[in-house]
Amino acid sequence: MSAEIQILVVTAATIAFVHTLLGPDHYLPFVAMAKARGWTLKKVTAITLVCGVGHIVGSIALGFIGVALGTAIATLEWVEAVRGDIAAWGLIAFGLTYCAWGVRRAYRRHSHSHIHSHGDLVHSHAHSHSGEHAHLHEAEGGANLTPWVIFIIFVLGPCEPLIPLLMYPAAQQSMPGLILVTATFGAVTLLTMLAAVLFATWGLSWIKLPQLAPFSHAMAGATVLICGLSIQFLGL
Repeated sequence: MSAEIQILVVTAATIAFVHTLLGPDHYLPFVAMAKARGWTLKKVTAITLVCGVGHIVGSIALGFIGVALGTAIATLEWVEAVRGDIAAWGLIAFGLTYCAWGVRRAYRRHSHSHIHSHGDLVHSHAHSHSGEHAHLHEAEGGANLTPWVIFIIFVLGPCEPLIPLLMYPAAQQSMPGLILVTATFGAVTLLTMLAAVLFATWGLSWIKLPQLAPFSHAMAGATVLICGLSIQFLGL
């Protein structure tokens, strides 16, 4: 292994670690959804890994195609920028929709009293709208589209530093070097994502705030929305 490839491997590991931690979209959506939907650590691990692989493979495939065709870096960076915009707006749309659904769901489940008068007899009874919307609970159980929506968004999301900073320089050295550098970046990104998600999910499991439980879905949607907004408008 040449000295240049060794430097690129170390650089790939460092960039992958820092890039993942500085990008809240790499872990906060999973943590928020796991808390709101009561995912087990096993389930959140599987979803994080699948989405992480999809996130990385898209940029790797684009990079290898660019290297094979000799495409200019500027062109690939433009494609990655477009993918980034689509992914950010996808998070915004999903977060906003999910937050609105969560607020509506919290209201439907909120118990309140109705007063009825029958002549001289006046009485009240507790009432909620949750039973009128049982199909929402069924949707939360079996046909759950949430992980698939997140997966599609992550597939569209780019790994911005991978192609210009790592793949193209490695390709100038050798194909084995290119594969090693790319694999290092992918592995460290996945491990960092998983560690951040599991640590945060485990930490939140110790926090019990029953008064906020009805709004867990709304807060999860708001978290995803903020992630999308921070990426699109703050460049995180």
